[in-house]
Amino acid sequence: ELSFQEKTLANDGTLKLLLSTVDNESIECVGIPTEKRLTACLSSQVGCPMDCRFCATGKEGLKRSLNASEILDQILFIENEMDRKVTNIVFMGMGEPLLNYKNVLKSIEMICSKKGIGISKKKITVSTSGMSKIIKVLADKNVKFNLAVSLHSAVEKTRNKIMPFSKDFPLSDLSDSLNYWYQKTKSKITIEYLVWEAINDNMIHINSLVNFCKRVPSKVNLIEFNDIGNLKFKSAKNRWIQKYIEILESNNISVTLRRSRGKDINAACGHLANKI
Repeated sequence: ELSFQEKTLANDGTLKLLLSTVDNESIECVGIPTEKRLTACLSSQVGCPMDCRFCATGKEGLKRSLNASEILDQILFIENEMDRKVTNIVFMGMGEPLLNYKNVLKSIEMICSKKGIGISKKKITVSTSGMSKIIKVLADKNVKFNLAVSLHSAVEKTRNKIMPFSKDFPLSDLSDSLNYWYQKTKSKITIEYLVWEAINDNMIHINSLVNFCKRVPSKVNLIEFNDIGNLKFKSAKNRWIQKYIEILESNNISVTLRRSRGKDINAACGHLANKI
């Protein structure tokens, strides 16, 4: 269903593919290799409707959602180009997966089946910007994959500013739905969190995140910010990132710092924007 358009290889071995759909739309997917793993970062939509202020993908708006075989095709292209098997999958490419959850679920069934690619659901992570109602729908379906939530601020006012759609999804609703998810699936949620200068690099934001994590069974993934040319968003000074780590750990909240891969080819988080 998809056809090959262009590939770009980063200095760290990360591969970005630009693929065409039958109706001449373009999507991007990324292969991130380590010695033992090959993670496929997949897109679920052409563009994205969420328009988070710090993300390049949302700038072009939403063209349409991908069907299950278009999602599956991305894995086959990555495996073909990198000449090795994909071991892990993250739905963190273009789009909001939960706004296309029927096709995402269908593609996961195909990926996990013995006749398909045969990857365990435990090695699949679906990342959402926080669609509370759909998180509950998925929990009721007793899905077995991992859930990640792009939070970036546990202060309502800040979150509304950087992720304007979140005005319709208050943090209280989000924490309720995440607790519901945990009750049903017994799977801890990963909180994805970027730290920016003069936005969330202060003690109010750190303490708010700690309080949010105490209400929701979760672990925190701090992510290195990738510049998209918007002067309002600059990565926070390292001392603030360390402060987050120190205070989260002192509250017994598991935290990791994710260094970005593929930055030199615009393949890192928030970069995918079909720049042909």
